[in-house]
Amino acid sequence: MRCRILVANIYPLLRAGLRALLEQKEHYEVIAEADHEHSLLELATHWQPDIILFDMDIERVACLKVLKSLSIHAPTSRVLMISIHKDSSFVMQCLQLGTKGYLLKSASVLELDLALEALRGGSQYLSVPVVSLVVNQAVKQSREETKHVSHSKLTVRQLEILRLIARGETTRTIAQGLRLSIKTIEAHRSQIMHRLHIHDVASLVMFAVREGIVQIND
Repeated sequence: MRCRILVANIYPLLRAGLRALLEQKEHYEVIAEADHEHSLLELATHWQPDIILFDMDIERVACLKVLKSLSIHAPTSRVLMISIHKDSSFVMQCLQLGTKGYLLKSASVLELDLALEALRGGSQYLSVPVVSLVVNQAVKQSREETKHVSHSKLTVRQLEILRLIARGETTRTIAQGLRLSIKTIEAHRSQIMHRLHIHDVASLVMFAVREGIVQIND
């Protein structure tokens, strides 16, 4: 069964070129073309394509608005973005809104093939220059979030105890290791849960992993 593609580009000549390129491949079928963000939303809603080739030169705010609408009205469609923008914040916003592939306009035809194959198989694809941007931004956000948690919600001692709880240490073991009483450890744990609005140990462990306070393989 062929992968159904909606091509979105404001220029007729470029749309024709993309259509011709895609129709040379046995696995793909161009089912519609959009020349404006409004027609893109209408066609995506109507056709529910497998892949949306989003190659429209529109402002970033408008682009993000379209992506949000697509996630609502064509939730199963996988968006492959082709863009000149390569700043990490914009790329991250696109990914957070459901974009499955992100290519720079400088990408080769071979890379477009790789991206389409990845999306057709249910995977994601990012241009090589974009990968480092996304990784760096994710690391930065993780550090900022962890720093925010440690300084605004928990004391240094509470972070230490949370880390030990997340590693599976018992209350008695934690007390012995820190040379504190069991009642003191229990009091700290109660305060940690109260400050984080968490009510069970499993959720506490998940929080610690998510925030980078402890690593899964620690």
